[in-house]
Amino acid sequence: MLFQGEAHRYLFDLPRWFDVGAVFFFAVTGAMVAVKRGYDLIGLFAMSFISGLGGALIRDGIFLQDGPPGLTRDGRYIVAVLAGSIIGWILGVRMERFQRPIALIDAIGLGTYGIYGTSRSLEVGLSYPAAVLVGIINACGGSLLRDIVTREEPLLLKPGQLYVLASLLGCVGFVLLTLHTPLSTQVAAWIAIISTIAFRVLAITLDWRTRPVKSGWWLHGSGRPPEPPPAEPK
Repeated sequence: MLFQGEAHRYLFDLPRWFDVGAVFFFAVTGAMVAVKRGYDLIGLFAMSFISGLGGALIRDGIFLQDGPPGLTRDGRYIVAVLAGSIIGWILGVRMERFQRPIALIDAIGLGTYGIYGTSRSLEVGLSYPAAVLVGIINACGGSLLRDIVTREEPLLLKPGQLYVLASLLGCVGFVLLTLHTPLSTQVAAWIAIISTIAFRVLAITLDWRTRPVKSGWWLHGSGRPPEPPPAEPK
């Protein structure tokens, strides 16, 4: 059936060293946010934890429910968050001078975690659309939780450089490659990851952006939003 996933053949084996390293990096970015906002040590660790493990916690705790979340079974994840908190605290706002490397590493995490979340979801029997949704949440959930906790309007909801769309295309591409090609899961996963990273890097380099939604523009045939009515004479 088209919308029913099959548990076999979808397992993408993400190297543990890469996973722990990515958690450390995202924890650093969370600590930087805490320093900017003047949080104390508890707030700094909380922001690092949310940024580093928020997406995985949503994936394992809400959607997959396949035993205790992975972060509770391997102490290296908590150690990575703690180390990221300390490094982010020490470096603070000085990390902003490395915006391009940070953006590149973020693109790598976006591609990898989207595909990994999709793979894990298919492995436990979720349908294809649901697996894609979980993959996107796995990739973007940490930043979404961070914005909610800090009472910021989530960046994912506002017009800006293509981010969630890059993850969506990668996750859908992974599913299609595993369904309709003879490629192995590992090869299909890496093709989808590299494609997602490339799309995200192009979006940053060429400043590809989304636009605000305009209601009712298709009713006017011009492809433009309707013009406001002229003001009545006083």
